[in-house]
Amino acid sequence: MSIEQGQRPLESGVRTDFRDAMSYGSYLRLDLVLGAQQPLSTHHDELLFIVQHQTSELWLKLMLHELRSARDLLDADQLSWSLKRLARVKRILETMTEQWAVLATMTPSEYGEFRTILGPSSGFQSHQYRAVEFLLGNKNADMLKVFAADPPASATLETLLDEPSLYDAFLRLLARRGYPIPKPILDRDVRKAWVEDPELIPVFEGVYDDPAAAWDVYEACEDLVDLEDAFQFWRFRHLKTVQRMIGTQPGTGGSSGVPFLRRALDLTFFPELYSVRARIGG
Repeated sequence: MSIEQGQRPLESGVRTDFRDAMSYGSYLRLDLVLGAQQPLSTHHDELLFIVQHQTSELWLKLMLHELRSARDLLDADQLSWSLKRLARVKRILETMTEQWAVLATMTPSEYGEFRTILGPSSGFQSHQYRAVEFLLGNKNADMLKVFAADPPASATLETLLDEPSLYDAFLRLLARRGYPIPKPILDRDVRKAWVEDPELIPVFEGVYDDPAAAWDVYEACEDLVDLEDAFQFWRFRHLKTVQRMIGTQPGTGGSSGVPFLRRALDLTFFPELYSVRARIGG
């Protein structure tokens, strides 16, 4: 048999009959995944808009999986394994941040041609994004109102609201290792958002003054800072993409749009790990 130039022949061992076997497509349920893009307009760029947000939700799903595991590993005193999970989360955030560059290829005029069909739907209503924020300590019970019509999403957020955050789990690990974490912090109401506690700063100052004394704890502190930085870069890129596309218009879900997103940049998950830097090397 002759081989046409530029053609790669099919190897004899390659399977071609999947009538009674699992294939790549059936394993990944690509019939469902690739059938989930249902544009409501005929505009060329609506598919980009849908794919951007659906892929973000898939990454958020994986991020939640990894963050839950990281927190559980901290509870089990498996710090190194927990940091492995956080390393993956950072890479997910980097990927999600880069994705905004694809959406930014859509101009305001192009977006404006189909924006009205979105109605009141908005990324603000992503329960997985809220779940990530809850896991990282930015708790807000008022957010549950947005998901009242979605019982599974509401139940997920209610559960995470009642559970300790990743940072709570880290501080409890430190306490078990003998670090002087104040008891009121360990007994705090985990349904409330974390706010900076000055009593923690001397604890972290001790970690940074002598990294070799407990290198894994020192590494964990820096990894948490890396995680927050990555999350803030994602937030900032989101803000700039929205600003580029709609300017000062309000968001479709009723928020103020860019001003609302800008205020999120002032939120911090691990404030003491930033404040302690003012005391290092002084």
